[in-house]
Parts: sequence; C-alpha cells; structure tokens
Amino acid sequence: MLLNYDPFDAFRSLDRLTGSHGQPGTGMPMDLYSTGEHVVATFDVPGVDPGSIDISVEGNTVTVSAERTAPGDVGEWMIAERPRGHYSRRLTMGRDLDLDKLHASYVDGVLSLTIPVAEKAKPRRVAVEHARAPRTIETGAEHETAGAAD
Repeated sequence: MLLNYDPFDAFRSLDRLTGSHGQPGTGMPMDLYSTGEHVVATFDVPGVDPGSIDISVEGNTVTVSAERTAPGDVGEWMIAERPRGHYSRRLTMGRDLDLDKLHASYVDGVLSLTIPVAEKAKPRRVAVEHARAPRTIETGAEHETAGAAD
C-alpha cells in the first residue's frame, strides 16, 4: 500500500549518527499504520506553525512539507540542538487508497493524515445466483411445466 523513497535518506541517517551540521535527529519522524478501513500516517512536527505545513497530492504521491523557524533575536546561542529549516516527506501510496478523501489534522505538534481504503479495494461478498432452468415433465399427451423450489 505504501512505498517510501527518499534518495537522501542515507545522508540524513549519517548526519543523525555523527551529529553533523549541529542538528542531530533532523526531519519529520513518521509512524504509519492501517486500521483496515484507513491508513494513518502521523508526523512529529513540534514547534512547527500549522500555517507552514503544506500537503500536496499528485497522482498517487503525497508530499508533506513543513518549516520550523528559529525564534527572532534571542541573544547569543549557547546550545542549538532543535532542528530548524524546511522539511519534507514524499510518500508513494498504493492505488488501493482513496487520496481524494485524505484528511489532515494537527494536534499538539503531531500532524495526522488519514486516508481511507478505496471501496473497490475493500473485501466484499459476492452473491451467487442459483439459476435453475424450469424443467418440463411430460405426462402422456399434455405437457406440464414446473418451476424449481428453492
């Protein structure tokens, strides 16, 4: 249902391990789970202004972008470990999801995307029609037709 490809992820992983660029653990950590009726993706984006969050859908690809800015003039920084800047995640979703009905919400620094499973992809039962052809019973010179009882 989901393909997640980030060509720069290997470099970001190396940055997280080595603490390069003074911002260990940068990015938008994500959890993804299925409820059977929906797929839900949650992103940790604490300190992000909800107005800076952009979600776009193109074909079966969902792109989530956000920006975390540093506070204005605060004086001299002694420690600056909180990640800042522009972040984005691109998720290639399976065709079994109805991206036209994607719903996004932001609560307490967590962005949640809820995507319903498309009706055509949901399991369904197919009724089996029992069609018996009427049969003809011959009794002498006259013919009698009887329908089959279920």
